[in-house]
Amino acid sequence: MTGSPTDDPTATAAPDEAAAAETRDIADVAAVEVITTAAVHLMSAAAVKCGLAEDGPQGRGADYLDLDEARKLITALAALVTASAPDIGNQHARSLRDGLRTLQLAFREASTFPDAPGEGPGEKWTGSVV
Repeated sequence: MTGSPTDDPTATAAPDEAAAAETRDIADVAAVEVITTAAVHLMSAAAVKCGLAEDGPQGRGADYLDLDEARKLITALAALVTASAPDIGNQHARSLRDGLRTLQLAFREASTFPDAPGEGPGEKWTGSVV
């Protein structure tokens, strides 16, 4: 036995068929899910650009620090969260706001010269985080 998927007698679908089965038509996805998924992607990318990535085989997480990129991602996230909060409901918006605030504070901590209160990334929409 080589361990390949084709050697598994219980495997019933080819890899392409399995991927197709897990793929959903965008028309079937609720708006709340699209918004929260986009927000999570923005949060993850912003965290990496704030230097919060885990150390790994490719190098130290701090090596990915890029505050210019982080500022753009956090600002986009703040706009998305603020604009969508009334529509996605408090249950979803609360956790997104918490993650956003954490990123805004991490950005301030990573900055050599922190922005003035109310001038940080996304603070145009959220207000000052300090």
